[in-house]
Amino acid sequence: MRHGHARRSDAGAPRSAERALRPARLRPADFVRLGGTGLRTRPLRVFLSALGIAIGVAAMVAVVGISSSSRAEVDRRLDALGTNMLRVAPGQTPDGTTTRLPVESVPMIRRIGPVQRVAATGVVEDAAVYRNRHVPVGRTGSIQVAAAWSGLLPAVGGELRTGRWLSQATEEYPAVVLGAQAARRLDVYTPGTRLWLGGQWFALVGVLDPVPLAPEIDGSALVGRQAARTYLGFDGHPSTVYVRTRDDRVGAVRKVLAATANPEKPSGVLVSRPSDALAAREAAESTLTGLLLGLGSVALLVGGVGVGNTMVISVLERRPEIGLRRALGATSGQIRGQFVSESLLLSALGGLGGTVLGTAITAVFAAARGWPTEVPVWATAAGLGVTLVIGAVAGLYPAVRAGRLAPTQALAGP
Repeated sequence: MRHGHARRSDAGAPRSAERALRPARLRPADFVRLGGTGLRTRPLRVFLSALGIAIGVAAMVAVVGISSSSRAEVDRRLDALGTNMLRVAPGQTPDGTTTRLPVESVPMIRRIGPVQRVAATGVVEDAAVYRNRHVPVGRTGSIQVAAAWSGLLPAVGGELRTGRWLSQATEEYPAVVLGAQAARRLDVYTPGTRLWLGGQWFALVGVLDPVPLAPEIDGSALVGRQAARTYLGFDGHPSTVYVRTRDDRVGAVRKVLAATANPEKPSGVLVSRPSDALAAREAAESTLTGLLLGLGSVALLVGGVGVGNTMVISVLERRPEIGLRRALGATSGQIRGQFVSESLLLSALGGLGGTVLGTAITAVFAAARGWPTEVPVWATAAGLGVTLVIGAVAGLYPAVRAGRLAPTQALAGP
């Protein structure tokens, strides 16, 4: 009985030793703690490596954020100005003849059911405006003189910067309203100032803010239609007609505008939608955004190379530590996990810093332009996700290399 018991004890001894030598399992929290310890021992190198990642992520987030803020500003302006404005202008017939809009085009367009507002301007060809009568002839600053219909301002969504708009009391008299660019070129902003216009004095009654949907008005000196006829010889033909229609009938009105404005030569009438120009500009900016995102991706790739370089050097410097851990029972998988976790933590640190920096850049830029600040959630999530992927890829080779080191080789040093 005693010998049998001894044999059972001898047989159980190897199994107990095997259980005693089984490597301990490390939880994810243990890998994070080991990775954090490895980063804290080299703060300067960690900062410089994380800075490379942060610059790439900040560039990507800032580019997307600024583009989104610009798009939000365009949408805000379109919401304020409306997308239901159509512009009618004379064009050319198929034989190349330049057409003119009939004098009756404005009242004819007004008869279209869904149309809400109609106004027009008519360029006065032989008139020029000067700050005073001593300015040499021809130095007009490219300011055109145009007759304005009374309902022009609400039709184009314009607003006054100073003074007042042409009213029934002033549109028959020598009074003028300057567009934003015209006022800047003449350096005149004070109502009551006299301007030499068409060979006689006109009184300035108002200055407009920029009109996004009708930029041609910005460089114009606007006089009342009746005053233009009386003092400047205006023939009454409109050069541009602005039409506001119901939002749900813009397409239908657009189809009949040419034939309504000029029934004799509808093919010689140009009909456009100014809001389409703003949308086209937004599309053009998206192309530039793609280019800048490419540059940000290159910066992010360079940051990933820096992380990989840092981890390779870390493996070389810490060979004794690796050998000691292997001698104490750490497996090659645990060594690989330690270095991969360090790489992921380093990349996450750079990604978080870059996201904060990119968001701050977007906020400052948008505030300077008066735009709403908008940073898409997907941009920040994508930035962090990409940095983690780069960190895993950059740390994979150094981690595999560290895991392959034999304890005796590692303890022997470089």
